[in-house]
Amino acid sequence: MLRFQSVVFSSLLLLATTAQRLQAQRLIPQPSQITATTGVFKLSGATAVISGKSAGEAKYLQESIKNRTRLTLPLQSAAQTNYIRLSLDAKLDSTLGKEGYLLKVTPAGATITAASDAGIFYGIQSLQQLITFKDDSYIIDGVDIQDKPRFGWRAFMLDEARHFKGTAAVKKLLEEMAALKMNTFHWHLTDDQGWRIEIKKYPLLTKVGGHRDSTQTGSWSSTVYDGKPHDGFYTQEQIRDIIAFAATRHITIIPEIEMPGHSSAAIAAYPWLGTRHQQISVPGKFGVHYDVFNVSDPKVVTFLQDVLQEVISLFPSKVIHIGGDEVKYDQWKADANVQAYMQSHQLATPADLQIAFTNDISVFLAGKQRRMMGWNEIMGAKLHEYNDTKDVGTKQLAPGTIVHFWKGDLKLITDAVSKGYDVVNSYHAATYLDYDYTQISLEGAYKFDPIPAGLDAKYHSKILGVGCQMWGEWIPDEMAMEEKVYPRLAAYAEDGWTQSSNKNFKEFKEALNNFYSRWSNHSIYYHRN
Repeated sequence: MLRFQSVVFSSLLLLATTAQRLQAQRLIPQPSQITATTGVFKLSGATAVISGKSAGEAKYLQESIKNRTRLTLPLQSAAQTNYIRLSLDAKLDSTLGKEGYLLKVTPAGATITAASDAGIFYGIQSLQQLITFKDDSYIIDGVDIQDKPRFGWRAFMLDEARHFKGTAAVKKLLEEMAALKMNTFHWHLTDDQGWRIEIKKYPLLTKVGGHRDSTQTGSWSSTVYDGKPHDGFYTQEQIRDIIAFAATRHITIIPEIEMPGHSSAAIAAYPWLGTRHQQISVPGKFGVHYDVFNVSDPKVVTFLQDVLQEVISLFPSKVIHIGGDEVKYDQWKADANVQAYMQSHQLATPADLQIAFTNDISVFLAGKQRRMMGWNEIMGAKLHEYNDTKDVGTKQLAPGTIVHFWKGDLKLITDAVSKGYDVVNSYHAATYLDYDYTQISLEGAYKFDPIPAGLDAKYHSKILGVGCQMWGEWIPDEMAMEEKVYPRLAAYAEDGWTQSSNKNFKEFKEALNNFYSRWSNHSIYYHRN
């Protein structure tokens, strides 16, 4: 009897130990399936990285391990034990897709298998989270992981028009996105308060539009300005460097060039772009401004196509974001030439003029094998109090457009998907990182579901994924930005990757401790919840 009790006790102890280890292996974002197994793999300076055909990922792994542990792992073609093996298997595409992976850790070594290098890369991110330091050794507990993302679009947006950050800050963000398996960096490069991308054909865009004399401080209603010049822009060479850096981390950079609104900085550089043809200054005041592009003028449309051509030559992304939000229609209404253009083209409302212009840009981009994306105002609904109730669109938005939902009734998502449009859900009340933690808590960010409640299941595939936005009005420096971004970035990463049934806020919050340590080591100023 005593022996039986001893066996039972030992079995229960083993089960408890396994359960504890499984809990300890909680990752961010949480994988689709994760199972603890017996045994421990010990990393050492003799641990071989076997790259197979994934040479770039092997080098990334080697550098990451060195930065983390100071161990320099040799690259080898084969090893029977003490290895980390990267293996491509095209057959996995049918079950795990391009970004999914298998990760198996045994005492002999670790193997990451995927259909593509992107999957290998994400397996590497999971492997790195599993590394712990114990008894003077870096170890990885035995585990089997089968994983793939819930959504293919997992984005973070940085607005640099309002406050320029620079190459080092952007690369730092990209590195943290990669660790969280986020794959899309939405780069908001132009707006009323600044033009941040070099366009060689129009040098005044950065010389004039990239500079403002002063900046509003305090709040949206404030009349106080700091009196300090603010400027900065990216040369095309710098942009190519950042794109290359992102590509090694399987992050696509999608540029946003605002049109037809939020265009004051461009009009300050070239006054003929507006309806008034009057010299203005780059505004230091935030909010929605009066000046908009005169889209009835062929010269203005040519200018925008010229700009987009240079943008296309820089960015390999198949998607180009054209903004399209918060357009005040007052100038179009007041301009006789615009009104004559609308009449001759049978455009009943200013919203129809915007849709017609947007569709022309869509055709232009399609001719360059690119796809247009814009904030959901491009569909023509009235979303803002400064536009008249009758100023709504009756024209159909060009097919193939990606609608970036941020504002309005959630029924607008149903309207978009039912008309065949793909949607990225960035509902402002749930995803805007410029909102403080009383407006969007960490838990609130974590509970966001890109698929709105009640959306018919037949439309779920039209929701491409999630984007979280770091608008720059009130983040004058990197520290202010980081405090808003971290740790909520991790929550949005899990919103985009993890299956709903596998999400658990309490476990997520506990797992954040590993990232708090990471961010401290990377000199990132995060908000501690």
